[in-house]
Amino acid sequence: MSTATEKKTANRSDLVSRIAAETGQPQNAVNAVLDALLTSLAEYVGEGTKVTIPGWLAVETTSRAARTGRNPQTGEPIEIAASTGVKISAGSKLKAAAK
Repeated sequence: MSTATEKKTANRSDLVSRIAAETGQPQNAVNAVLDALLTSLAEYVGEGTKVTIPGWLAVETTSRAARTGRNPQTGEPIEIAASTGVKISAGSKLKAAAK
């Protein structure tokens, strides 16, 4: 018996199987499309291009400036280098599905 607070996890294989079942496409074709999607997404993000799928998600790079932090063990100030990260934002359809 599952509870309302129990978290479920779906992996790539689960996603490919579900898409293949819904589209009638073979799993290897769906897997190839998913590979191409993820590769293209990584290339765009690597170029600094924001990728938006309206209503679903947006992926973009973020920059974090260099700053001074503190070593938690000694309390001494340390310099933290500038870095680049990735921000993924949920769109309205994805947010609505989570409710």
